[in-house]
Amino acid sequence: MLQTFDPRNKDIKVYAGGNILHRDEAAISVFDSVVQGGDAVWEGLRLYKHGIICLSDHLKRLHESAHTLCFKDVPGKQEIRAALKQVLDANGMKEDVHIRLTLTRGVKITSGMDPRLNQSGCTLIIVPEYKAPVYDNEKGIRIISSSQRRNNPQFLDSKIHHNNLLNNILAKIESNVAGVDAALMLDENGFASELNGTNIFMIKNNIVMTPHPHNCLPGITRKHVMTLCSENNIVVQESNISLSQLYNADAVFCTGTMGELTSIIEIDGRSISLASRHELFVKVQEAFRNSLPRVCEQI
Repeated sequence: MLQTFDPRNKDIKVYAGGNILHRDEAAISVFDSVVQGGDAVWEGLRLYKHGIICLSDHLKRLHESAHTLCFKDVPGKQEIRAALKQVLDANGMKEDVHIRLTLTRGVKITSGMDPRLNQSGCTLIIVPEYKAPVYDNEKGIRIISSSQRRNNPQFLDSKIHHNNLLNNILAKIESNVAGVDAALMLDENGFASELNGTNIFMIKNNIVMTPHPHNCLPGITRKHVMTLCSENNIVVQESNISLSQLYNADAVFCTGTMGELTSIIEIDGRSISLASRHELFVKVQEAFRNSLPRVCEQI
């Protein structure tokens, strides 16, 4: 499902390095670390009428990723909140908005890999766009298993929410070539890890299962769904999940800030029952909707 341009975004204003500018005027330096080496961290936020969902969790993860990568002069959470409010107010945005929040290591004094060349502090970029959930949650999506394995901590820890997304992009290219919506990335042992942009769950015998977070990003929506399951007396567990288990699941779905909860109706050509017809999925999806006033935060 290829996203399309929303005319409401034609004249949006974005936040770039402390300035709020029209999207056509906003720019960052060619010496910025995100240009030089994909050296940045990011969060995808969603604005509902109740506020930004799980904002504190997102800002915590942003700071932890920046700390892992040894960023210097990182803006505080209140400073980031203030910038978010500033740019949303400048656009008059109240809901139905996806926000791409990026924090780079900053501008280098000269080209090079060494972080000591970064002497001006971080660059904060905020791009808010009117955008519906990326997938059609009623029809569901089709996926393939990718030959591209998901990184594990031996190489590049998936817990760092970094901007170098080539691992995921290569998987997405495979799904494009196959004519489906997304790619399932496996771990080094052949178990399911996550999709190229979302986490994955399956339902079997009234148990909700999701892969261990060894290779996948333990997503914030993933965590929220697991909490909702527990709150509603639904058995949920982390487990090694093979492709055969997924092919024969009662239902499969993916979770993410941009897609919320989405049915997966086909994996590698094998049909899967529509999750939105499964009693447990419907229960979790309703719990998710009902939880929004509680978990969304005003800024």
